[in-house]
Amino acid sequence: MMWIRRRGLGVQVWTPAKVNLFLEVMGRRPDGYHDLATLMLGVGWYDTLELLERSDGEVILHCDTAELSTGPENLIVRAAQLLRSRYGILQGVEIRLFKRIPMQAGLAGGSSDAAATLAGLNQLWRLGHDAPTLAALGAELGSDVSFFFHGPAAWCTGRGEIVQPFPLNQALELVLVCPQVGLSTASVFRALQRSRSLVSGQPLLEALQRGDLAAVGRSLFNRLEEPAERLCPPVRWWREQLAATASLGIGCLGARMSGSGSAVFALAQDAAEALQITRAVAKVPAGPSTARVLVVRSCD
Repeated sequence: MMWIRRRGLGVQVWTPAKVNLFLEVMGRRPDGYHDLATLMLGVGWYDTLELLERSDGEVILHCDTAELSTGPENLIVRAAQLLRSRYGILQGVEIRLFKRIPMQAGLAGGSSDAAATLAGLNQLWRLGHDAPTLAALGAELGSDVSFFFHGPAAWCTGRGEIVQPFPLNQALELVLVCPQVGLSTASVFRALQRSRSLVSGQPLLEALQRGDLAAVGRSLFNRLEEPAERLCPPVRWWREQLAATASLGIGCLGARMSGSGSAVFALAQDAAEALQITRAVAKVPAGPSTARVLVVRSCD
């Protein structure tokens, strides 16, 4: 899913967003996290990282988004320092992040950037680690980081770090809507009310294996959608706008929120239908929050 190339004396990495086609919360763990069952899908919307080696051992991060902290708590910096400490690396690195994936949107932009840092430094510093090794390091940084070494689709359990790749028989076309409001993952989980019955992801997996997109659309699910929509009404409003396009005869097969929000997406029958959904949503009257709307395809 990530594109990595040498560029002069450095390395450039393009790293994608993800959406959750299915997300069930299985229960709370003793460590405070929640056990999840989720199908993650990498989609073609990318952050870009440029990495250049430094001889002074410093790890320096620059970002074109002023709202993003570039200090030691940033996952990119933590990923670089993890590699340095774990393998005794003396070199430093200067990283420039060109941020496109919005923050607090449920698209795992921060996790994707951390994975890209591990992969990029593996090349820049010529460490020679394979994907499983990098994925294990990623699991130490965050729940979603490991996924980006196993995509484009994977069934993830534990807190999200146990990744089982899932083969896709065809590309999936999605319309992604990102409201200009964010949601804290912690606040969404705090607002979650535990359900007495759990939803199975098996119907979705079987529908994907058959290539039955209509059944895929019916099987989309996100347990975090309800608490997120209570906390942030624009999430529900935009999801309903996507779902309402089906009544216009456009091929919207299902609409759900991704992760803990605030982004929502619609599954389209094909690329042409995705464009029609995008145009229809663009025509709706102004809602409670403006949003960015774009067509994305599942990663190769």
